[in-house]
Amino acid sequence: MEKIKIPNTASCEGIFKPQTETVATSREVLNSVRAIKILLFYKFVEMKDPERFVEEHGRFCEDLGIKGKILVAKEGINGSVSGTMEQVEKYKTELWRKKEFEDIVFKEEEGLEHPFERMVVRTRDYIINIGKDVDLNKKGRYIKSDELVKLYESGEDFVIVDGRNNYESEIGKFKGAVTPNIENFREFDKVVEQLRGFENKKIVTYCTGGIRCEKASAMLVENGFHNVYQLEGGVITFCQNFPNTFWEGSCFVFDKRLVSKVGQETRPITKCRHCLKESDFYRNCRNKECDELMIVCDSCDSEMRGCCSEECFGKVESSFKEKEIKNRGKYSKENP
Repeated sequence: MEKIKIPNTASCEGIFKPQTETVATSREVLNSVRAIKILLFYKFVEMKDPERFVEEHGRFCEDLGIKGKILVAKEGINGSVSGTMEQVEKYKTELWRKKEFEDIVFKEEEGLEHPFERMVVRTRDYIINIGKDVDLNKKGRYIKSDELVKLYESGEDFVIVDGRNNYESEIGKFKGAVTPNIENFREFDKVVEQLRGFENKKIVTYCTGGIRCEKASAMLVENGFHNVYQLEGGVITFCQNFPNTFWEGSCFVFDKRLVSKVGQETRPITKCRHCLKESDFYRNCRNKECDELMIVCDSCDSEMRGCCSEECFGKVESSFKEKEIKNRGKYSKENP
């Protein structure tokens, strides 16, 4: 299996500590330092001129001073941005004033710093790609967070399906969820085949913010599944409304945080690959030739210099020594 790699969105190493690990002595202190708001949003709507929208919206975002990534296609918009309270409120107002986005829903989180390094607004063929065209008119019915809680508490027989990738479900999932072993959403057709035999069962799909389930649920319906639902607002909305209930672990996010606690106080469900201590700190191996995404704890991360193995540790150490020798020689020449 090909090693999982996460796009480097911030530094030369792509290594980011979850912001939510910061400890405060009181809720008031924590709120006083939470200067950054993070928005997650999408909407499927016909965009007649995506290129023009990208050009104009990109200028607006740059002038506003926010950071993030927004994808625009003929089928709609999908993005996440961060900024101060004032900036994100202005951003929301700007989208809401456009007729096509007047009812767009924003998921919001708080952070200690920007989870993005810059602002990117670009066109794509799809705002989310499932690998084939699906009819969104056949998408699954929405189930709200409180309805999912009642479903769990009732003991009713249902199948809850994770619409995300394997490295996402590894650190967090719903209780009893089917967590497919896929590395890309374009492989979701494999999940459809995995669920054969459950065509007449109640199926609830979920993902981080909801966008993947729009297409995943539609693909299931198109393939003969008759009782398909999708969690409205995704994991983020559920955990904010019902923390410490039926969600286990943390939530993977596609920005430089990599992991969000999403208001949870639950223990990690993953362990450090070196010492097996509980941890949900994701990072890429420091050896650029490897770059494997892995779970490590703070102490092993420091001891192993951010490497996944002794072999990679040796290569990184050799690289450091070579640089040290070169720098020492350069210093000697400049200061004879």
